Amino acid sequence: MIGLSEQEQQRRESMQELMRMGIDPFPAATFEINATAKDILANFEKNPTAYQQISIAGRIMSRRIMGNASFVELQDASARIQLYVKRDDICPDEDKTLYNTVFKKLLDIGDIIGVTGYVFTTQTGEISIHVASFSILTKSLRPLPVVKTDADGKEHNAVTDAEFRYRQRYADLIINQQVRDGFRKRTQIVQSLRNTFNANGYLEVETPILQAIPGGAAARPFITHHNALDIPLYLRVANELYLKRLIVGGYEGVYEFAKDFRNEGMDRAHNPEFTVLEIYVAYKDYNWMMDFTEEMLERVALDLHGQTKVQMGEHTIDFQRPFKRISMYDSIKEFTGVDISEMDENQLRAACQQLGIEVTDSMGKGKLVDEIFGAKCEHHYIQPTFITDYPVEMSPLTKKHRTKAGLVERFELMVNGKELANAYSELNDPIEQRERFEEQVALMERGDDEAMFIDHDFLRALEYGMPPTAGMGIGIDRLAMIMTNNASIQDVLFFPQMRPEKITQTGSVEDFVKIGVPAEWVPVLQKMGFNSVEELKAGNANKVFNDMGGMRKKLKLEIAIPSKEEVMQWFA
Repeated sequence: MIGLSEQEQQRRESMQELMRMGIDPFPAATFEINATAKDILANFEKNPTAYQQISIAGRIMSRRIMGNASFVELQDASARIQLYVKRDDICPDEDKTLYNTVFKKLLDIGDIIGVTGYVFTTQTGEISIHVASFSILTKSLRPLPVVKTDADGKEHNAVTDAEFRYRQRYADLIINQQVRDGFRKRTQIVQSLRNTFNANGYLEVETPILQAIPGGAAARPFITHHNALDIPLYLRVANELYLKRLIVGGYEGVYEFAKDFRNEGMDRAHNPEFTVLEIYVAYKDYNWMMDFTEEMLERVALDLHGQTKVQMGEHTIDFQRPFKRISMYDSIKEFTGVDISEMDENQLRAACQQLGIEVTDSMGKGKLVDEIFGAKCEHHYIQPTFITDYPVEMSPLTKKHRTKAGLVERFELMVNGKELANAYSELNDPIEQRERFEEQVALMERGDDEAMFIDHDFLRALEYGMPPTAGMGIGIDRLAMIMTNNASIQDVLFFPQMRPEKITQTGSVEDFVKIGVPAEWVPVLQKMGFNSVEELKAGNANKVFNDMGGMRKKLKLEIAIPSKEEVMQWFA
């Protein structure tokens, strides 16, 4: 058991002892449950007779052993509840092994047990379960991080290390109730949106993730290879073009909650794998879609919070309709004092330099406008605001504006200083769409690795005729961030993308001996958590020396302890 901590070794020894006693630490049989902690806490006082024969299962989160009676805090999927365990109740016969040995000595915090019994109120007024019997359902071999809760329910020493929380989300969920609640709210968000769409008669669909052409968005794709067909394929950057094919096919409203992938940077607002809601409705335009988006998001806020106001960090964001609306050019003029509406590419490039915005030769007119807006305007829009009427160069899939030359009928919804939604009056002229794609190819040839490919099959679909259509996409991850008051996208993803974990290799006895550690002390140091020479040298020499004395006494070792000077040499 080299490389295991002292607690991990003790838990494995407890597991072996249980097995020697004929108790399976990982039984397969069903454990019937007829109550939850949340239900008991909410309803026992109203109807106490309904909880006289309950069966519940969960994880041990704390214990207070007091001779022949003990208290346990049990956590199931709904809440935590106190158990009262009395020796003579679970061991009515002469044999008290189940309590004295199994319960008191072989169970640990983190173990999963099932109990039967009845509910009562303690003398201090706490609703509890008087245990009649218990069963071990799963032995936990790794100790949980310790989180202490005071009498007021406030947590202390909660795990806040992001690296641990994101990489070991399973442990994070066990110990942090608010994290579990946040992910339940994420599911409620999706359900609220789904209910709105279904109430309007729109059809939920699924479209391909592996695509021959990564179309529908200006983004860098992930590339893979299909061995049987011997062709390259791309993980989709958007599902837009497939959903519009379905509008061509005759559906008048389709939507999809889609996993999209973009091979770009990672930060607090971006993950390479993310969830998007896209919806397309025939015979509508972007003005209708703005109204519908307001209705949809107001409903989400009400379903989650019972009101339209949502706290996001230091800001209170109000999703009550109507939202502010302003054109992109007017927004840029408001925050920079520069009117770019009549500028060509060279003038825009000069304006960027004047405003201190870094640009590259590969950027065309649309990208330059986008850089100005992103640098000077976007972060100002905390309250929900529709930014409308974008330059045609920025929007190759969008219908030209019906009254404003050089612009398209597009909006982005800004909330908390970030884009939340993007929508168009969809371009349905196949000839113009081909020209727009060709312009994107020209940008690609200039070095823009986010320019769109030409999708010839999509053009063929448009040639059959697509009705006037409004389309919109919302980032579900960003919506969840706002609705659950989380500043980082990693906090609303169960398993965010992480850098590869650094795995510490357990050093050999020879490695330790080389720096002067006596061979007989190597297993002891590894029990103390120093699995390699590097880990040992990262420690504190004085503390290591003192702890070695404690371990020698605890393990009753009959080996000489090195002098303090010798230990100091290990760290030289």
